[in-house]
Amino acid sequence: MPSMTQFSLIPSAESTELADDIRELFDEVSRALDREHRAYSGECHPSLDVLETDTSVEIIVDVAGVPAQALRLLFRSGVLIVAGEKAPGAAGDQQTFHLVEREFGRFARAVRLNGAFDLQQSRATLRDGELTIVLPKLDDRRGRPHRIPVTSPPRT
Repeated sequence: MPSMTQFSLIPSAESTELADDIRELFDEVSRALDREHRAYSGECHPSLDVLETDTSVEIIVDVAGVPAQALRLLFRSGVLIVAGEKAPGAAGDQQTFHLVEREFGRFARAVRLNGAFDLQQSRATLRDGELTIVLPKLDDRRGRPHRIPVTSPPRT
């Protein structure tokens, strides 16, 4: 059976509303984190997968080293935003780095999802460096017959 849900990645500058949502999420994360857990520079690009089952759409994001309090999720108008902040590792006084490949800093990923979802039943779980977001699908009732009862007001 072919998939009914479609998704696409959205550039962060696509719309003013999206940019405003991301700024608000970053501000919220900044207020929630202690100073030692903040990243004051850098930009992070966590990888993500989007997969679909018969009952849900799942988004899995690699966020190793990011605590739950540094993550924010928002779903609006068919777009899921995953925003957060990954702090750099603490460097000791006697350390010299020879190679630095791991990213740190703020990040925002936005995924447009077409379909009907039960957002009240959605959930997100952070485990072993992976954030798994599950959006349960609602049955698409378009094209199905639906009987509408006819009533008349009581006679007076």
